[in-house]
Amino acid sequence: MKRKLLVTLFFLFAVFSKTEAQNFDTRFLRSINSSYTNYDKLWIGVSQSVTPISIATPLTMFAFGYFNQNKDQKRQAWVTGSALAINTFLTFGLKYSIHRPRPYVSDLQIIKKATAGAHSFPSGHTSTAFATAISLTLAYPKWYVALPAYAWATASGYSRMHLGMHYPSDVLAGAIIGTLSGIVAHKINQHLVK
Repeated sequence: MKRKLLVTLFFLFAVFSKTEAQNFDTRFLRSINSSYTNYDKLWIGVSQSVTPISIATPLTMFAFGYFNQNKDQKRQAWVTGSALAINTFLTFGLKYSIHRPRPYVSDLQIIKKATAGAHSFPSGHTSTAFATAISLTLAYPKWYVALPAYAWATASGYSRMHLGMHYPSDVLAGAIIGTLSGIVAHKINQHLVK
């Protein structure tokens, strides 16, 4: 009898937790995406900056390493590129496994302010921005590198919610995946160097 009660309570808790989490996700997103604003173009620009900056980062690092004949810098460029590759594999693997619809599809109160693919979870823009930010920070562990890198990555995540493209949980998952991708690439590099 106790076992059935525990299983029932666990099931109810799991259902309630998921429902509450979804309700929080939706309420929080609605507060960010409530209407068209004068800042929409700014957030579209931030969102659109993710791919070019993330591609330019390892290429620029490699170019500087090449012209300065700095093997460490060239290796860090490869580590950053590897972090982005790991991130892309994980992010799109999850997107096409989970198939979570975009918020504006599930909730008519969410305003679609940009275009995106069909699947929402996790946020690819956010994961890419955070993979870039952590890679830069691990390659150049200075506050003046970390501060703008993480400010940009955080702004990228916020932009995806403001534009109605992602739930907060999509953005949080993207930030975690991007960060872990950068750390994994860095650890693999440390192991190979030893």
